[in-house]
Amino acid sequence: MKQFEIPEIYKSGIIGKIKNIRKSNDKLKKDFTPTILDFGSVRFLIARHFGFCYGVENAIEIAYKAINENKGKNIFLLSEMIHNPEVNEDLLSRGVKFIMNTKGNQNIPWEQINKKDVVIVPAFGTTIEIQNLLSEKGIDPYQFDTTCPFVEKVWKRASQIGQQEYTIVIHGKPNHEETRATFSHSKENAPTIVIKNIDEAIELSSFIKGEKSSDEFRKIFSGRYSAGFDPGIHLKRLGVVNQTTMLASETQGISDYLKKVLVAHYQLNTTNIADHFADTRDTLCYATNDNQNATLVLIKNKADLAIVAGGYNSSNTSHLVELCEEVLPTYFIESAEKIVDKNRILHFDLHSKIEKETTGYLPDTEKVNIILTCGASCPDSVVEGIMIKILSYFETESTPEILVESLNIMANY
Repeated sequence: MKQFEIPEIYKSGIIGKIKNIRKSNDKLKKDFTPTILDFGSVRFLIARHFGFCYGVENAIEIAYKAINENKGKNIFLLSEMIHNPEVNEDLLSRGVKFIMNTKGNQNIPWEQINKKDVVIVPAFGTTIEIQNLLSEKGIDPYQFDTTCPFVEKVWKRASQIGQQEYTIVIHGKPNHEETRATFSHSKENAPTIVIKNIDEAIELSSFIKGEKSSDEFRKIFSGRYSAGFDPGIHLKRLGVVNQTTMLASETQGISDYLKKVLVAHYQLNTTNIADHFADTRDTLCYATNDNQNATLVLIKNKADLAIVAGGYNSSNTSHLVELCEEVLPTYFIESAEKIVDKNRILHFDLHSKIEKETTGYLPDTEKVNIILTCGASCPDSVVEGIMIKILSYFETESTPEILVESLNIMANY
């Protein structure tokens, strides 16, 4: 796999070495057991897969190259490049400006941007409408395009099944940049609708079966279907694709459910099911799958709490949090700065959508076992910072450097 040039501020000697050791001993990525660092009074169980993925590293390399090669020019990002505050704050500190916020609302009027400016497309991709707008301004939308290759793969898959006259059902968060981009590209080739969860898939089934009217459809799915969408016509042949950072199990559940509804409604069998349902397979990216699978194995281990690091608006990170909090107390934090002291931690609550403070997050036991992981847009330096901060509250029997070196010796034994 290609090696990217990543700024040193995002790297960690400790975490980087752990990843390299695991990679060299598990080239086929079949071992999802966690890495264990035992410091005596506290033990960390670190996920097998976490942190910057291929798409994020590609985006960072392109963005920083654009900055370094265009000094003196106005440099814009369409929106946050990735959902990580550390990365976005560093880009802002280097003079980069965000044209829109994450919901697509304008920060900088298009009138202020001209063909002499540099515009970077974020890793989530962008809509065809914005690509055309940039082209009209004389700006090449592909010159500094950091769109993740796995997002583009979803667009291609949607195009393929759309050309076979299937309607595209996108499983994604309707306001997420990636979902908006996928919707824009998909609707060019096929009727398209966005649903966010299994409950909405069940709602959609009532229109497949003709139990509800078109007026009810327009009310329930307002703003989430393509122009001219007719539920009486366009829900007969379906194919499911997804936002690449959704929960794999949820996408599979939605796909299986809609397939079951169509089989029952049209009395299908194995020979003619393709008449109404496309075999799209899962369109999640490899990093999302690896991180989720590693987390599922991670939470099978005995632990007192889990700490998940990443941006609060990061979709893939939020799903790791969901998996962890099903099993044990889980704290979703952006960085080590959110750890106030040994007794207090500031963390994001996915349900209330607010950051709150919890006291007594570290149990008063002889040995504390902590699960540690992060999302695909979180730098290794953040994970190291969290571990070092927590270690400062304990009398330890070793150092991270020594323990990691022992892992290296064992790996080469």
